[in-house]
Amino acid sequence: MEKFEATITSANENERIDKVLSTFNEEWSRSQVQQWINDGLVTVNGKDIKGNYKCKLDDYIELQIPEPEILDVLPEEMNLDIYYEDSDVLVVNKPKGMVVHPAPGHLSGTLVNGLMAHCKDLSGINGVLRPGIVHRIDKDTSGLLMVAKNDMAHESLVDQLVNKTVLRKYKALVHGNISHDNGTIDAPIGRDKNDRQSMTVTDENSKTAVTHFRVLERFKDYTFVECQLETGRTHQIRVHMKYIGYPLVGDPKYGPKKTMDLGGQALHAGILGFIHPRTKEFLQFEAPLPGEFEELLNKLRKS
Repeated sequence: MEKFEATITSANENERIDKVLSTFNEEWSRSQVQQWINDGLVTVNGKDIKGNYKCKLDDYIELQIPEPEILDVLPEEMNLDIYYEDSDVLVVNKPKGMVVHPAPGHLSGTLVNGLMAHCKDLSGINGVLRPGIVHRIDKDTSGLLMVAKNDMAHESLVDQLVNKTVLRKYKALVHGNISHDNGTIDAPIGRDKNDRQSMTVTDENSKTAVTHFRVLERFKDYTFVECQLETGRTHQIRVHMKYIGYPLVGDPKYGPKKTMDLGGQALHAGILGFIHPRTKEFLQFEAPLPGEFEELLNKLRKS
């Protein structure tokens, strides 16, 4: 059982213990933390507490994180769009609408289910629910993902992500007309304290986030842009473009209420490049825009 420790600072003073703990890890929901508290896995200054405990300055928190539940994730035959594959890595073009990895209560129909049917040798570093998954893209974002087929490859690819040497370029359609041709957004991203399901630009419990963008094409009320990730925070491009006043078209979470109904944001991870873990050769791949995205641009060109 893994142990997590933290000391309360003035930033979290007088806040509920369940809320505070859920900000330390984006995968810990408040309901999950409440369950841990009820199970006696959380102590403050060595004593058991209740979920409504209000934190005090310098409180010492200990959490005994239970072992993850063993879930049965089954292989599912899928027509995967594989761009590259060898004994170490695989590059796949994920379609819009597909979830990358299973979660409790949602164990089928994901990219991982398809990968498990396609190949039997996936890295086990990220556990039973995320075999081979080094990075992810949102359900309604299409595009290229690199997958590790063994632990050596996984560690190498993760190191490249940490060292910002992986090339990741996305194409997006945003609301508004961006007047300058390129720019850099350097703004930290963290959980929105008013909405745990959303991310936002904030200085509280945030991580550095940098996105570079350049304009590809302008329309009357929209701009087609290419965004290059320097970091890879949750919803980074969606949050950053909203932050500078140009939210993604079709984005139900960060876009305006009046936006095109596209079944999700107009965002495609089109270019992916990395150093092969074994051969040390730099590999780069490019996936064209999905048909519906290209059709949307053609409509705007004619309007």
